[in-house]
Order: sequence, then structure tokens, then C-alpha cells
Amino acid sequence: MEQPILTRYNFSSGWIKIGSMKHVRAFHTALKLPSGKVLVVGGEGDGPATAELYNPSTSKWSATGNMIYARNLHTASVLNNGKVLVVAGSGDSNSTELYDPSTGKWTAGADVKYPRRMHTAVVLNDGRVLVTGGIVGGGTLLNTAELYDPSTGSWTVTTPMNHARNWHTASVLNNGKVLIVGGSNAAGEYVIVTELYDPSTNMWTPSGNLNYPRTYHTAAVLTDGKVLIIGGSDDEHELLYTSELYDPSTGHWTTAGDLNEARMFPGACLLANGQVLVIGGQANNATPMNTAELYDPLTETWTLTNNLNYARDGHTISVLNNGRVLVTGGYGNKLQSSAELYIPYTKDDQDRTEL
Repeated sequence: MEQPILTRYNFSSGWIKIGSMKHVRAFHTALKLPSGKVLVVGGEGDGPATAELYNPSTSKWSATGNMIYARNLHTASVLNNGKVLVVAGSGDSNSTELYDPSTGKWTAGADVKYPRRMHTAVVLNDGRVLVTGGIVGGGTLLNTAELYDPSTGSWTVTTPMNHARNWHTASVLNNGKVLIVGGSNAAGEYVIVTELYDPSTNMWTPSGNLNYPRTYHTAAVLTDGKVLIIGGSDDEHELLYTSELYDPSTGHWTTAGDLNEARMFPGACLLANGQVLVIGGQANNATPMNTAELYDPLTETWTLTNNLNYARDGHTISVLNNGRVLVTGGYGNKLQSSAELYIPYTKDDQDRTEL
């Protein structure tokens, strides 16, 4: 694929280093709690059962209670009651745990029916948690889906997906349905077929084909309700510059602008100004990346923003209440405990630039 011409966006946005976490970690999870603090949990590294908290008001890290089980490649979800549900992960785990921010302690939750890792978990509009897909054992891909009900603390198996997959993405749409995209299947092929889950019927329906089969990508729901799919790797194991848009009102997929740099395992988040920030990931030579890009939905174009202080993949990305973006851990030249903040470019910056 022909490489696009590089463009750069470089006003007042930028990265600042902050204090490091207590432990090195990658393929962990990070969640913003109702208090505004960020809870970082597990991952590959020297503290796979540990958890720690970042306080944006002090920019300090503090240890909190350890999980019952070490885990990585798990999922974590903030429930409507403020607790955090952590599900499964490495070691063919079917265990779950609940973190209570008011006490800083973990308690065992009900086991999922199917052990899994590299799966997805999303909180539905009614507060239940939908877990889909993943892998178990030496390579058995799952099409199973399960629902967690916080009011009863129990799991139920729901209708399986039409296609087994792992390393896929799951996005909750404005209409309450869940869009499942990409991933790899049992034959090692990268999945081009997408599907929708309807919580009101517990049914899955096809939602069209991607323009490019992909896995190791990321996704972001835009302010207009469309879903942006970003990067990843194709079925020829080539990294992708491409991005595409799903429009729930039509059920159609269209290509969006190309990234400046192909990447897999990137992080992505929606900023307050409606743009999407994509951070780091892995380059074609399996080298962690320190570049970041911004997607503008109004022009469907990508521009490079300031580079991270540290190259990283397998990291996490969290939008804070003040609009800044916290990035933690991942692989660089080694496993990292480092963390940094992205300060987005704002209209105030533009006004100052024009003076």
C-alpha cells in the first residue's frame, strides 16, 4: 500500500511526563472511576495481581488492594454502582473479581461459564455487562457471549456470536446495540464480517463487511454516533494505514482517511472537541511507536500531533475529567512503569496563536 504524505499538527498540544507507576505493566487495564481517579489493574510485569490509583488533582500514584488472582489480557468495566468488574484473562481463568473504591478491596465474583482471554466486555445501557469471544487453552477461539447482572451478581449465557473471534473490538451504539468488529478466527483468518447484538432480543445480526479484514485494531464512538475503526493488521499480516466508519443509521461501512503511520495495538480515545487521539502501537518491524495522530471527523483527515515521551504498545489510555489524557505502561525498549499526560489543543490555544 502506498504510504501517505506526512502532515503535522503542532500548536499548543503536547505531552508531559508524570510520576511512574509502582509496577511495570503491559496489556493491563485502566479505568476512570466516578471519583475521577484512574484505577490501573494487573498486566504483564512484576505485579500482575496489583492495582494502583492515579489522582489527577495531585498527579500522584498510590497502591490500592491487590486482586485475588494475577491476570493479564483480562477486561475491566466500571459498573453503574461505581464498583469495577474484572473478568478472566491469562491462565485460562474463568474467575471474576469486584473492586470497591470506597474500601480499596477486592472480592470474588461469580465465575464466567467459559474461561477466556483476549475477549471484550462492555457495559450495556441497562447496566449489565456483555462479554464476547476470546481464546482459551492452546488456541480454541470462542463465539460464546455472556451477560453479567450486577443486581444479582450472576452470569447467564446469551446467544453466541455468528463468528468466533479474538482481538476484536466491541462498541456500544447510541441505540443500545453492540457492534463487534474484526479479530481473528479459528482458522487464523482475520475477520471481515461485523455483527450487531441487540440486548432487547438477545440476537446477533450481520452488520456488513469491513473494507479491510483486520485484527489488533482499535475503535472509537464519535459524537455523531458513528464508529471509527483504526489501523491493525490485515490477513496478509501487513499493518494498516486505513480507517473506516460505520454509520448505525444506514448500517453501511465507508472508508475514512488514512493514518500517517500504519500501526497495530494502538490506543484511541475521543477528545472533548470531538476529535480522536490515536497513540503509539506497534510498527511493521514489531517496534513500539512514540507517534500520535488526531482524526478530525469534519474533514475525515489524520494529522500528526506531538510525539510521546516514550514509545509504547500494550499501553492504556484514559480521558480525565479535565480533558487531559493519561497514558500508562506498555512495552518500549522494555516493560514500562512510565506514565504521561496529553494536553489537547483547544480553541483558547487557537485564539492565542492568532494574536
